[in-house]
Amino acid sequence: MGKTGYIVAMKISAIRGVKDILPDEIVRVQQLEDTARRLFERFGYSEIRIPIFEVTELFTRGIGTTTDIVEKEMYTFEDRDGKKLTLRPEGTASVVRAYIEHQMYLQKPVTKLYYLGPMFRHERPQAGRFRQFYQIGIEALGTSSAAMDVEILAVLIWLLQEADVTGIQLELNSLGDSVCRPQYRKALKSFLKDNLHKLCEECQKRYETNPLRILDCKNESCRAVTAAAPSPLDHLCQDCLAHFEQVKSGLDQLKIPFVINQRLVRGLDYYNRTAFEVTTGRLGAQNSIAGGGRYDGLTEELGGPPTPGIGFAMGVERIASLMKPVEPPKPDFFFALLGEEALKQMLPVIMQLRREGLRIEIDYGGGNLKKQMGLSDKLGARYTLILGENELKSGKAILRNMTTKEQQELVLSTLSQTLKSLVKP
Repeated sequence: MGKTGYIVAMKISAIRGVKDILPDEIVRVQQLEDTARRLFERFGYSEIRIPIFEVTELFTRGIGTTTDIVEKEMYTFEDRDGKKLTLRPEGTASVVRAYIEHQMYLQKPVTKLYYLGPMFRHERPQAGRFRQFYQIGIEALGTSSAAMDVEILAVLIWLLQEADVTGIQLELNSLGDSVCRPQYRKALKSFLKDNLHKLCEECQKRYETNPLRILDCKNESCRAVTAAAPSPLDHLCQDCLAHFEQVKSGLDQLKIPFVINQRLVRGLDYYNRTAFEVTTGRLGAQNSIAGGGRYDGLTEELGGPPTPGIGFAMGVERIASLMKPVEPPKPDFFFALLGEEALKQMLPVIMQLRREGLRIEIDYGGGNLKKQMGLSDKLGARYTLILGENELKSGKAILRNMTTKEQQELVLSTLSQTLKSLVKP
């Protein structure tokens, strides 16, 4: 019991690593999402809504059992019927599952999809890394053409440019395919064999299960060991090399700058050939804001027909933090209504004007004129309409321009038309 006699309830806070996106921040998120939708649709991508959770097997088969995501980061639980389910840690596997399940490959030669929504990974929370985070992604299924790789990369870079995100760098690599990657894997293991004791504990495990991931390790001793490691680019077969050269040439034609990062392997088993990330020096250790690559074998791995694919995903929170501050929308009008009768008469008018697109705020608690004018000023309204008992009798309201402080009288019988004319685009 508190001193007042009321029971004091324990405060409940958000789970560690999960954050609320508050109104001031959501404006930038919405701007990014709106920009993405417009750009994607210009390129012929259609939105798909994928489930928040899937059967666990989708991710273990699709992402790979030796990846960090599957081994350590997935939120997996048993349903009431004993089926193992997982909150989606990424979007590509779910999109490909939907592509197969609904036989989208029969509808057109190339299927181009985009998605927006939350993902879940049990990671150590830190700046720019959350356990529930939001992604925007696109997937193109049905062509192995290097021109599609170029399109995907162009869409990614142009989206960031249209969102006014600066200080970014596109990093590019090729991981080869089922023909040439085994030879590279063998060469890399041979190189690492004599230095296993110098690798971190995690990379010593990766040596047998996923040696390419050692190249991506941030541990200084591991980076020192792999500094002279053989490059995947030196082991590409002719087809993969030609594909990579076409990707680079296409980016040059579009004047999209990039750097080759031979350490770039991405964290998921399904990638082959083109792999890429967009990084920035403005976020500290969490410098990657988007990434993706080609996954030509994933559809077949998940039970569908052999279908090449490529896509990317971007971290919404990280990118939003790099965008310029955006002012939330402000009211067109604040109605300062004095007395019950003014509220009664104006409420239908206000509701109709809102339906017709005007932003109108009102203090339902009433209060004196000074208080309501202060609230209007705080909200940043362009105009304040003042209406009390005297104005009702005269059939005229007072409109105050909150910038110039000029006032004018408006006839109540034509009030709606007058207010709409003031905020015409």
